[in-house]
Amino acid sequence: MEKKRLPLTLYRVLAYVTGVWLLLLTFVAMPVKYLYDEDTWLMPAIAIPHGYIYMVYVLVVLWLAMDRKWPALRTVGVMLAGTIPVLGFFVEHRIVRQEKAAEATPQSASTPTAER
Repeated sequence: MEKKRLPLTLYRVLAYVTGVWLLLLTFVAMPVKYLYDEDTWLMPAIAIPHGYIYMVYVLVVLWLAMDRKWPALRTVGVMLAGTIPVLGFFVEHRIVRQEKAAEATPQSASTPTAER
């Protein structure tokens, strides 16, 4: 794998993993805790791994942002997208689409044209 693609690939994986854990936390563990059993084992079993996964997600977003020279507002926005259920999936899709378009643009512009 190319060194330039590694942060984006890690970001994609962690965006989905963080999103799934956040959905489990929001729609499974919290309702069980607050509606059925306050002392359930389910809450820490989901919340603790999600917290660690989110910390790694933030570090990977920071790595990607520094590698691609993103503005600070965009970096913070992508980091915060991992805190809102389902939003992370949409942001990931948009970021990947923009990054792939940015990768394709310089290559086609630097391709030498045939001289006649």
